[in-house]
Amino acid sequence: MGDPWLTIVGLGEDGLPGLPAASRDALDRAEIVFGAPRHLTLAGLAGNARAREWPVPFDIAPLIARRGQRVAALVSGDPFWFGAGGTLAAALEPGEWCALPMPGVFSLAAARLGWRLEDTPCLGLHAAPFARLRPHLARGCRVLVTLRDGAAVGALAEWLAAQGLGAMRIAVLERLGGPAERIRRMTACDLAPDDIAAPVAVALDGADLPAGTGLPRGFGLPDDAFAHDGQITKRAIRAVTLSALAPRPGELLWDIGAGSGSVSVEWCLNGGRAICIEPRADRIANIAANIDRFGLSDRMRAVQGAAPGVFAGLPAPDAIFVGGGADADLIPALPPARLVINAVTLETEALLAALHAERGGRLMRLSIEEAAPLGRMRGWTPARAVTQWSWP
Repeated sequence: MGDPWLTIVGLGEDGLPGLPAASRDALDRAEIVFGAPRHLTLAGLAGNARAREWPVPFDIAPLIARRGQRVAALVSGDPFWFGAGGTLAAALEPGEWCALPMPGVFSLAAARLGWRLEDTPCLGLHAAPFARLRPHLARGCRVLVTLRDGAAVGALAEWLAAQGLGAMRIAVLERLGGPAERIRRMTACDLAPDDIAAPVAVALDGADLPAGTGLPRGFGLPDDAFAHDGQITKRAIRAVTLSALAPRPGELLWDIGAGSGSVSVEWCLNGGRAICIEPRADRIANIAANIDRFGLSDRMRAVQGAAPGVFAGLPAPDAIFVGGGADADLIPALPPARLVINAVTLETEALLAALHAERGGRLMRLSIEEAAPLGRMRGWTPARAVTQWSWP
């Protein structure tokens, strides 16, 4: 690694006594040491002429300006697990920095609880919505979460109870790895203590949750899981549509004529990202509500406008779904991508038949019937048939 000018030093709650010799040496040799006030205090550098506090809001620019000097950056535990290490490394060349990690809060929590870390989702919710937990919450789940401060523990418990998860076991993990370490246990229905010290994490254990709790995996969430005005790709059709779209982690979907955004929600829950294009403001509001409901603000966004005029400036998609409004003018304006179009009108059906004849792909007609009361007995009630063309 040569002789990097920056050393990223992971620090635990036990301060200097817990640091290995290499980390202490890096701090001793540094001309400037950046850190949060708490970290500088733990390292015995508060008030030292070499110490520099990170700006608020956090900004690495003052550190970058010291390029060429010998600099150390104090961060919590493992710098590359919800830490500043990734931000710093992304702004520098590989030879400019080295890192000396310590066990992070997730490793310490797993060690205290006896949980297998490789089987445990670990989330940082300092500035993220609690709804981001939803895909992980089910009977028997185990989840580790870092939180902003002690007050956030009570807010999380209230949110869990509001989701019908009041039986969730919660272990409150305070200042792990230091002399002030404390672990207390409660359920989501309990009143959280008012003296919780940061840094704080919680361990969620769903052993006592009822069977059937949580979002099912796969495609086809119930229609009533979404905010919508009736303009929604219905559950069975949505499942077939998502199967045809074939989501993969990190891929971007354009959802044109998104309605409620239900297809985009399930695409994102399966690891992708999505842009919902919708001309109506009331439906944009429903899409925004569903983004919040499923905690997808980091993966999904709504764009109000009509296709294809709204395409300018959007990042290129990996897949495109047209749920409404496909016409002969739209198709040539679509960028290259996997394409799925659903049609319910004769005019759009004719367009899809022509596209299938010209380009190939797969053309299907989907007919769904559900049992419903018919007098004193029951009969089949057909839904509107959907014609689907997927390409390639």
